[in-house]
Amino acid sequence: MPKTLADIKKSLDAHLGKRLHLRANGGRKKTIERAGVLRETYRAVFVVELDQDENAFERVSYSYADILTEAVEITVLDDGDATAFIVK
Repeated sequence: MPKTLADIKKSLDAHLGKRLHLRANGGRKKTIERAGVLRETYRAVFVVELDQDENAFERVSYSYADILTEAVEITVLDDGDATAFIVK
C-alpha cells in the first residue's frame, strides 16, 4: 500500500487510460460505487471519466488524500482481471 501522496500519484500515473472501479465513502454509512476510465492526474487530484449509461454526470475527481485516508478505494481492471492492481 502506498504511504505518501507522491507514491499514490506515481501508481495512478502508470495506469492512465485504463478502466477502473471506484468505491467511495458517501457518508452516513453510504458507499458509492462507480466505473470509468482514469483520464488525467494533476498535482493534487485525479480525474475519472465515468460510464455514461450508469451515471448522470461525465466526470468525477478525487484527491490523493482520499486514497491515503481510505475514503476512496480504486481497483484497476487490467484486461478483465479485477485483482491486477488495487490502490487503497
